[in-house]
Amino acid sequence: MRTPLLALLLAPAVLLSVPATAQQQQQRQPELGAPTATPEEMLGQMDPAASEQEMQRLIAEAAAFPLGSIDNPVRVGGPDGERAYLARLRCADGAAIRLGARNESGVGAFGTVTNAYAVACGGTTRRIVFDMYHEEHVENRAPPGFTIAG
Repeated sequence: MRTPLLALLLAPAVLLSVPATAQQQQQRQPELGAPTATPEEMLGQMDPAASEQEMQRLIAEAAAFPLGSIDNPVRVGGPDGERAYLARLRCADGAAIRLGARNESGVGAFGTVTNAYAVACGGTTRRIVFDMYHEEHVENRAPPGFTIAG
């Protein structure tokens, strides 16, 4: 019976020491946001030619997958680009698509968050994934089973 009583008496002392311990650990960690590279190194990482080459490599790798999948999302410029693309998208027979809900789809092939729409043609519904962080790109291809109008 002495052990439970001792534990009850020591519990407040242990609980009171936790914030002090956490504060000591926090002081030992490097400051958040502290630069880890020199300004010259940071500028070298911002080389637009290098990032363009990287994007071209990612586009080439994504081409191995069906357009509109998470591995090869349709590249568009923002929500307006999504809407413009969907306005041109048609079923294989040229009929208008029926558009369903838009949902977040996870990180795509280009390292950004993607969105997916449920798109129905006839009795079939497919999910088409979009990456809206490509302001300069206008996609003129259609995912398998669809066509693009004018």
